[in-house]
Amino acid sequence: MPSLSAPTAKPDVDPAAVAAAWFAHFAVASLAAMPREEAVPQRPLAVLAAFAAIALAEGRTLVILAPDDQQLPEISNALDLAIRPLCLVLPAADFAARIALRATLSLMKSRLARDGEDEQNAAWQRQRERIATREALWQEAHRWVARNDRSEWPEQVADLFPARILPIEAYRNLRQKNSDITLLYRCDAPPELIAAPGSLLHVGACAAAAHHGAIAVADADLHLQMELTQLTQEVAELELELATAQAEVAEFTRRYYELVGRRMVELDALQARIASEQAQRAPESPGIRAEAQEKQERAQQSARESERFTQASADEPAAFRPSADVKRLFRQIAQKIHPDRATDEADRAWRTHLMSEANRAYRAGDETSLLEVAALWQEGPQDRRAARGESAAVASVPTLVRQVEGMRARLLEIERELQKLFGSRLYELFIAARQARRQGRDLLAEMAEKLDHTLQQLNQQLAATA
Repeated sequence: MPSLSAPTAKPDVDPAAVAAAWFAHFAVASLAAMPREEAVPQRPLAVLAAFAAIALAEGRTLVILAPDDQQLPEISNALDLAIRPLCLVLPAADFAARIALRATLSLMKSRLARDGEDEQNAAWQRQRERIATREALWQEAHRWVARNDRSEWPEQVADLFPARILPIEAYRNLRQKNSDITLLYRCDAPPELIAAPGSLLHVGACAAAAHHGAIAVADADLHLQMELTQLTQEVAELELELATAQAEVAEFTRRYYELVGRRMVELDALQARIASEQAQRAPESPGIRAEAQEKQERAQQSARESERFTQASADEPAAFRPSADVKRLFRQIAQKIHPDRATDEADRAWRTHLMSEANRAYRAGDETSLLEVAALWQEGPQDRRAARGESAAVASVPTLVRQVEGMRARLLEIERELQKLFGSRLYELFIAARQARRQGRDLLAEMAEKLDHTLQQLNQQLAATA
């Protein structure tokens, strides 16, 4: 799991430059060419992640094969956040693969729903086309996610991902094995490999043979530890996604109230005043009195809601513009200190407090505060520092079971929260406003202008009856 310390000094070799040099071979080589061989560079997993970004940007499908699951978490963390959902990082162990596939499908669906600036690049445009041509598979995959059971996932589900990063054992189980480029990282080509020689890149010598057999019943604690590690990684990805979506909507909601909401409050109050005066002029009409009462109640409710929102958003940052480094740091913190990894109630309270501070700092785009949260976590609560190292080193099986169950529940909860958010009318307006902005229009300003016109007409109506 990544360190939470401040960024280290710049390395001697830029991973992106190394990856670009590797990819240049595939820009000119034919499929009949000989396989390319490269030595293991500095920060090799960061180079692999950069290579994936280049391949997707250039419209190439990619398979990266590794000897075992060991390198997958670091590769996943190194991937550019903008393309992470396009990359299926699939462990060999069945239980871990299910967690990874489910979470990545949920992450991709969320990104498509958010349709942010990252999702406007060519790789995401091609992904929309890929899904459109595989709509039945896309729907089947998400029905599998929703079932949340032990049923088999769709056998062609890997076709939904332009990049697949996996150990050889997991590759053997894929139905579709071909890709434009296949990168073998410290492993030999398996007999099942489907790739032309000119599409192959060997990086490093073959690693020692990995053991991929099923985990024995006697290793139940190891199984739980592996499952907890996988859940922690995937939940952290979705915590970042949820925090981002919520912050984007919160920023939009503030602007909505500034431009539209306060005018709606004024409109409701004005309509209530007009209805009240009409009721005074027609005291014998119960229908007019009832309408006046209804509009008065609506005006009061609008005013209360506006006041509650103003108070609740008083401490919120004016704009949500987190940098890529802030996003990565928040994800790292979520991996380390997630409350569902607590060993007892005191530990949960400490983790919950730090996660709350991390969420606040993330919404403000405050990298310094996030680093302070990381430092507090590493230091630990004062009354538990002596025992913290020992308790963190070994967790009992009952504790691991509780942690795994908690993380499973949180994964499901995040998925539900995202779906609830994306299904709301406010989010529909948020997406409409985002699309209008790309056309050079300000939807909220347009709504505000129409309300101003309506308010002007009602004020004139009120003045004429005075």
